[in-house]
Amino acid sequence: MKGRIGSILLTLALLAVGCASLSSGPSQQWSVEQANAWYAAMPWLVGCNFTPSTAVNQLEMWQRDTWDPQTIDRELAWAQKLGFNSVRVYLHHLLWKQHARGLLQRMEEFLNIADRHDIGVVFVLLDGCWDPYPQVGPQPEPIPHIHNSGWVQSPGVEVLRDPKRHDELKGYIKGVVGHFRKDRRVHAWDVFNEPDNRNDPAYVKFEPENKAELSLMLLKKAFAWARAARPTQPITAAVWAGDWSNDEKLSEVNRFMLEQSDVITFHCYGNLDEMKTRVESLRRYGRPILCTEYMARPAGSTFADILPYLQQQRIGAYNWGFVAGKTQTIYPWDSWTKTYTAEPLVWFHDILRPDGTPYDVREVTLIRRLTGR
Repeated sequence: MKGRIGSILLTLALLAVGCASLSSGPSQQWSVEQANAWYAAMPWLVGCNFTPSTAVNQLEMWQRDTWDPQTIDRELAWAQKLGFNSVRVYLHHLLWKQHARGLLQRMEEFLNIADRHDIGVVFVLLDGCWDPYPQVGPQPEPIPHIHNSGWVQSPGVEVLRDPKRHDELKGYIKGVVGHFRKDRRVHAWDVFNEPDNRNDPAYVKFEPENKAELSLMLLKKAFAWARAARPTQPITAAVWAGDWSNDEKLSEVNRFMLEQSDVITFHCYGNLDEMKTRVESLRRYGRPILCTEYMARPAGSTFADILPYLQQQRIGAYNWGFVAGKTQTIYPWDSWTKTYTAEPLVWFHDILRPDGTPYDVREVTLIRRLTGR
């Protein structure tokens, strides 16, 4: 009954926001009042950044030949048992270029699976992280013991560094957002993940020196294209680095993301003190706040320290990773420069082993207590 009432409230909020967005035109950011009305109708959003354990990256997750709904269903059932009600999931523009209809069909299937487990979805449209040379087709096997050895950027450096090619992404963004613009199963649209990340040291030698400038150009277009689809869900992009404490200290990329997002999203892999500082620096916008990436145990970002605070502040909480698998994010970022030959004693990310057993029973117990499970 609780879930049904929440679904009704969310539907009413989405209808109200949808009517307001249609009347104000496609390029309008939600008002503070609209954003807070949307959030008031939502439960506390808690979940993870989800990639099935059988996929090394976004392309392997979504391509027809490696699409794995059985693993997705099994792992989202485990997420439901933890009390997770939302997952953040990455797409890729090459999937649209390869076969747009097939991508939409698999997204529909994914949303159906997630909905059966009472889980909504935040879709990430573009990504500035890791390998800047994405290609469709069979994806490389993971490099043993290296964090995210197969993850790929979208669109990648060849498109990003040529502003004349940025418009190649217009059909993808408008098509995907437009198709699901009224879908209650979609919680939000995350337009561009860490657009100015130069991926030092893993891929920095391949990155443009002016990546922030190029990414901002694409980011502005991507927001406009997403808004032109007139979604009833909020549009956002997360700040992840730099000083956000006042307007004068913001980079141009951070300024745009914070000033244009319907709801504020951010990443923080620091300890509780850093998390609190980050949150307080974002409250001046008066909008709902979601932490769409956190939890790196050796860095001091742990469930025990961070999740109770996010719950108490009613800030959305999406840790990185769920089931240990081909992304190998149990290994730390420094695995790109330091040799590991076996599973680290302290996992960097992820919660469960491939058979569903927890890495740390105490963490799972805490998560379930905080989510009411």
